[in-house]
Amino acid sequence: MPTKAYDIKLSALQARMGYQFRDSNLLQTALTHSSYGDGQRKTVNYERLEFLGDRVLGLLTADMLYHAQEEAEGGMARRLNALVRKETCARVARAIGVGEALLISTSEDKQGGREKNSILGDACESILGAIYLDGGMIPALSFYETHWSDEIEKVLAKSAKDPKTELQERASTDGGKAPVYSVLDQSGPDHRPLFVIEVSVENIGSAKGTGKSKKVAERYAARHLLENWPVK
Repeated sequence: MPTKAYDIKLSALQARMGYQFRDSNLLQTALTHSSYGDGQRKTVNYERLEFLGDRVLGLLTADMLYHAQEEAEGGMARRLNALVRKETCARVARAIGVGEALLISTSEDKQGGREKNSILGDACESILGAIYLDGGMIPALSFYETHWSDEIEKVLAKSAKDPKTELQERASTDGGKAPVYSVLDQSGPDHRPLFVIEVSVENIGSAKGTGKSKKVAERYAARHLLENWPVK
């Protein structure tokens, strides 16, 4: 059974995730591989949470792509597949140190299970599903925007138009001034900062975005303002 030392690992993981679970059992389940216990006892594993998290991830990614730029369905589908694939989820899991907190069998551990893309990817989806159950869509979205930001930036960099460009054009078309971006907050260690950026367009409104770089946070802020652009 998990020990006090494991509870410390869970606390450290939640700090890296940027989300504190109200129900810690949900997080523990999200980290429990089907091999855990070596068949000696029945333990609820992460498979059901993975199923849920996969759908939450798909919805968040589809929503982000829909609002990120004007693009045909085929292009959106390709970008979505790149952002939800197992390898992408595994990279996110490695970045927040999921492997060290996994509950897996001794034999799976010896075979390098904590570094396998298949296990890390599944656990990452499970964590997203657990956050959704524990806190709802808003913290799930925050987790997604923070920890998928690098992956999203790479995918959107291949697009013809990103949200900042679209916002600039929308402001110009509606006769407004150019968008103004400002840093509201910067937190986290130097090697892994987290920025909160606000963008405002005079006579239109403002919105905030969060990301691991100013560029990513600005893109989210622009997208959020576009989503709430007043209808004239």
